[in-house]
Amino acid sequence: MNNLAYVGMACALCLSALGSCFGSGMAGLASVGGWKKCYAAGKPVPFILVGFAGAPLTQTIYGFLLMNFIKSAFEGGANALLCLFVGLLGGTAIGLSALWQGKVAASSADALAETGKGTANYFIVIGIVETVALFTLVFSLLLLG
Repeated sequence: MNNLAYVGMACALCLSALGSCFGSGMAGLASVGGWKKCYAAGKPVPFILVGFAGAPLTQTIYGFLLMNFIKSAFEGGANALLCLFVGLLGGTAIGLSALWQGKVAASSADALAETGKGTANYFIVIGIVETVALFTLVFSLLLLG
């Protein structure tokens, strides 16, 4: 039964990292496409597209933190089944946040490359999607406490 807590820890990290992988991949592809558009049109190339590509990576850090919170809770006497489900569901929510953040970042990269405008607005929306992962991390910690 104790192994279930360790599965929860692995889920917290791995599922959030998978979301970061897919999200960063999508945003990265769109950033490269945006640069190509700019080069082809002879327009200035916005370096800030790198920020869009990297935005979903923070969810891997949240998954790592959640994994450590689960470990601490389990060592402090938390139920192994609780640890499993917090890791599984928390990791999934954080990973989905990263996936959708990557989609928003991809659209942002395309829009910025085409218009050269709206950088702050795009990052605000990216931050809103990130907030889901932060809320998940905090609420998961409260569940474990």
